[in-house]
Amino acid sequence: MSKRKLKLAVLSDIHLGTIGCRATAVNQYLKSIDPEILVLNGDIIDMWQFKKRYWPESHMKVVQRIFKMMANGTRVFYLTGNHDEMLRKFTDFKLGNLELRDKLVLNLDGKKAWIFHGDVFDITMKRSKWLAKLGAVGYDTLIWINTIVNGVSEKMGKGRVSLSKKVKNSVKQAIKFIDDFEQTAIDMAIYHEYDYVVCGHIHQPAKRLYVNENAQTLYLNSGDWIENLTALEYHNGEWVIYHHPEKHEEYVMEEDELMVKLPSMQRMYELITTRQVAFNT
Repeated sequence: MSKRKLKLAVLSDIHLGTIGCRATAVNQYLKSIDPEILVLNGDIIDMWQFKKRYWPESHMKVVQRIFKMMANGTRVFYLTGNHDEMLRKFTDFKLGNLELRDKLVLNLDGKKAWIFHGDVFDITMKRSKWLAKLGAVGYDTLIWINTIVNGVSEKMGKGRVSLSKKVKNSVKQAIKFIDDFEQTAIDMAIYHEYDYVVCGHIHQPAKRLYVNENAQTLYLNSGDWIENLTALEYHNGEWVIYHHPEKHEEYVMEEDELMVKLPSMQRMYELITTRQVAFNT
């Protein structure tokens, strides 16, 4: 299969290690592209809800695919988010084509792109972290219920529905939070004179040009791989929001997948931490 050449691809909010993660779709997408740079913009592995008893093979394949892309020459920047914030202690770690950062500024054809996850703008994360974690558990529970509902719905010959999307789109406070988040990112980007500001966190793919009397900036959000199945692509001076075709097979989980152990993941963690100690000394 021929791969699409890209200057840059940005994915966020994959949430590996959770039931809602659409790992097979992520792997299909990564197999279809050949980017010079791949930015994993936070919440890639969900360490808030990470449990050894749930790590299907499809989730491991995503990790293996990323390592294969690195081996083939793709530079990979892993930017930490709130769900994988434990990795922030290793900020600026570098191993081959992999770099771990909190934020990133890239020069794209003479223009500056400011890329970060976005949880820094979330007041709940700063003042009531326990509430944010409780909300994450509730969201994951809603996704689990949604999985059952969709299984029944498809057997009845009806289409899929997204309960979490319906909740977010109907709650005024959620809509206001998203609008405030986007406006804050735009204002900060204009203040710092960035041409592009690229975020994740809110699971809302977006591409929006903002212009005022002094400057302009393009706000971009990569969405997520639970509901929207979206990524951002940059090539030949243009940004595009990629929408992956709907795939349903991940909602049918084999019983033995629930008991997959993680010796290889544990080994990778040990390798990274060991090398980080050596790097710091």
